[in-house]
Amino acid sequence: MKKGLSWIVVLGVLAIIALWVANVYNGLVVQQEDVETAWAQVENQYQRRIDLIPNLVATVKGYATHEQETLQGVIDARAKATQVTVDPTNATPEQLAAFQAAQGELSQALGRLLAVAESYPDLKANENFRDLQQQLEGTENRIAVARQTFNDTARKYNTEIRRFPKNIIAGAFGFERKPYFEAEDGAEKAPKVEF
Repeated sequence: MKKGLSWIVVLGVLAIIALWVANVYNGLVVQQEDVETAWAQVENQYQRRIDLIPNLVATVKGYATHEQETLQGVIDARAKATQVTVDPTNATPEQLAAFQAAQGELSQALGRLLAVAESYPDLKANENFRDLQQQLEGTENRIAVARQTFNDTARKYNTEIRRFPKNIIAGAFGFERKPYFEAEDGAEKAPKVEF
């Protein structure tokens, strides 16, 4: 009788361990999906910006015919930004850095385009241009929020896969660390403003 009871205890302990492993695994899957969903929102907001650019360029082109180099720079940066993609299931810091660099180049080109607009009072007064400029500004804010949400979600996931004893399950089932968006080089320095 004692032998049968000991087998029941052993099977009970194994069942509890199996349930715990399944629970941890399922929790990590949910967090991994949360990271991928947050990444999809980042891409969504960048896509929104990319979709606004042709209208913005067309509007500026009508007024600033002498600014071909600036307009071409925006078009080229947009094309490059659409070519750099990141697969959130196996993203590396290098892939995210390349994506961020391409988007940064596009941001700089857009900044130059908007600076050019300052030289054209008729363009600045154009309602369509002002509307596009406001949409672009709102999109930049959405991008910042989406990136922060992604970083927060990735941090939570990365913390979970490193905590003991979940790190054992994460390692056994191939859950890997997710990269973060990082500040661009030089972001720690305040811009120099001269009057």
